[in-house]
Amino acid sequence: MATTLASKPFTLWGGDAHLNTKQTFEKHASLEKNGEKYMTQMDFVNAIAPDDEDYRKIPREQFALLFRIADRSRTGLVNHHDFHYFQSLLSKADADYEIAFRFFEPGPDGKVDYHKFRELYDKYKSSDAIPFNWDCNWASLYIGEKKSRHSMTYHQFGQMLRGLQGERIRQAFHYFDKDGDGYIEPREFQRIIIETAKHKLSDNLLENLHTLCDLSPGAKISYSDVRAFHNVCREMDVIDRIVQNACTKSHDGKISKEDFLNESALTTRFSLFSPMEVDILFHFAGINSDATSAARLGLDDFSRVIDPAWEEPLEAQIRGVAAIHKLKEKTTESGSFLTQILESVHHFALGAVAGGIGATVVYPIDLVKTRMQNQRSAVVGQLMYKNSLDCFRKVIRNEGAIGLYSGLGPQLIGVAPEKAIKLTVNDLVRGKAMDDNGNIALRMEILAGAMAGGCQVVFTNPLEIVKIRLQIQGELAKTSDVPRRSAAWIVRNLGLLGLYKGASACLLRDIPFSAIYFPTYAHLKKDYFGERPGKTLSIPQLLMAGAIAGMPAAYLTTPADVIKTRLQAESRKGQTHYRNIHHAATTIVREEGFKALFKGGPARILRSSPQFGCTLAAYEFLQRLLPMPGSTAHSESALQISAAGEEDRKKSHVPSLPYLRSKNALKMILDLDENFGRRAMTIPQGIRLPGMAGASTPQ
Repeated sequence: MATTLASKPFTLWGGDAHLNTKQTFEKHASLEKNGEKYMTQMDFVNAIAPDDEDYRKIPREQFALLFRIADRSRTGLVNHHDFHYFQSLLSKADADYEIAFRFFEPGPDGKVDYHKFRELYDKYKSSDAIPFNWDCNWASLYIGEKKSRHSMTYHQFGQMLRGLQGERIRQAFHYFDKDGDGYIEPREFQRIIIETAKHKLSDNLLENLHTLCDLSPGAKISYSDVRAFHNVCREMDVIDRIVQNACTKSHDGKISKEDFLNESALTTRFSLFSPMEVDILFHFAGINSDATSAARLGLDDFSRVIDPAWEEPLEAQIRGVAAIHKLKEKTTESGSFLTQILESVHHFALGAVAGGIGATVVYPIDLVKTRMQNQRSAVVGQLMYKNSLDCFRKVIRNEGAIGLYSGLGPQLIGVAPEKAIKLTVNDLVRGKAMDDNGNIALRMEILAGAMAGGCQVVFTNPLEIVKIRLQIQGELAKTSDVPRRSAAWIVRNLGLLGLYKGASACLLRDIPFSAIYFPTYAHLKKDYFGERPGKTLSIPQLLMAGAIAGMPAAYLTTPADVIKTRLQAESRKGQTHYRNIHHAATTIVREEGFKALFKGGPARILRSSPQFGCTLAAYEFLQRLLPMPGSTAHSESALQISAAGEEDRKKSHVPSLPYLRSKNALKMILDLDENFGRRAMTIPQGIRLPGMAGASTPQ
């Protein structure tokens, strides 16, 4: 004889399950009668649905539906034994279906009577829902004809729920297809899906349901469209696996429809997707996508469809930023002043080393650039260098390989304060300019970069003038008796004011450079490489973003760099002595032509672009290689808490298993009606549970 549901044993989660259940009950039970504690309906909801969870899909008040399962005596109160019984149900592997089954009060034989089922269904369904005919042929297959209804066992009931949504959609389509032409309006389709599947789909998908008609020749939606859409929703888990596998194999992390179908053939044996279903998937994934072509989409695009808890990036970032601030406040409170100083020194040291690596890698290019910019065609006699390559060869021949690094010392000394102040000022201004939602206007991004570039001149101008003079003096080392000067001699000879010669030209170069570079770099990382809270870029991606951002910034500021070089370099016999920026600019154009303002432009691109890329990539690598002692846990926590979307939310906060099981059980019940039970809640009037949105009382 088959084992009935009533005789099946309950499985506890572990040795501490009973103790945890008792602690939870004691914490939330607010009534006491005759020495025994009881939970009210509101106490019960507070116990199984923590107020810090995400209730965008299923309103928190609907968790009160589950109270009738725990309230076995029907007194409106739950004692410790009742609560333990409910928690035991949640511990079962098939808790989702079993709780839904228990809601309809199975009898001693472990079966749900059809008439009892209809009585509760009619009581809890919303009055304005799309009609559903329980006398249809589909229902008769599960519960018998109208005159010979039979009770449902647990397994029969579960299988009926499994297919119920499809039948609801079929009947709803027929309900709206008044003229029987096989088409309905987009708003009608939208209502069907919202009433049948709102609790399972992402907000982005729900908001764009009306666009399904864009795939059809006309302005209406056919039953084929509706059925294909339903199939896509039903196979979301399979689609997720296929998309993950296909995107991993793709060279750019994006896939086409053909890639999806090919991976589907490899991944599955029976879940075949029709062309219409694939079109629908890519259509909704491509809406509002940042991808340059909707023909190829990435994981971020598909998450809009696949992830039911998907949020707009802005909303996700708001939660992430708030969590980060909270973590920082906690860390600041618990950390000592000395620890904070050591962390600052650690970051400064890594930035200095990374900046030194970047400067050293491209320094030979910088030397060639400087000499090409300082070469004046108006001087009587033959030009020393024909082009950058010729300059490079002659430096090697006349000064040796070490000549390519003339003046490197001051450059390395200046890297640490330059990078520190530039990055600090840029981040500071960006932080002040951000609104409460974490947004920053483009003009403020440009202003932040400009201010960073302006502030760095305090450190860079003295060091650059020394570097330039050291770079240029090697030109005559092999052809004249000009003595070599050390950096210290140049500093003493120039004096404090002399070290800031050409500072205005330096400002003219560095302010627009940083104003172009930082916004470009930020948008490349975010918009092209997909950086977001919880997703860090690889070193090659950082290297490429830094290099690309440096190209326009370097070339467009070349005229200012040429003028700065001419002002800071020592004038030789027969060369024009420049008085100021205006005099230098007009003289260069008059004597050498407009093109002279862009001398060394290509070399400047070749130097600046990889330098910034190498610096940032080296910094990331050093952070991973030499982390601050004791900071690993904090770093991981910050990364986890700042992550956006459901996947990252799970990293920072793992919901309790009872809550997840309760939510999944509600999903099964809500397949009957999206607003099932909301009109029948018995939470006292005027009471508003924490975490509930909207009105203070259920509808």
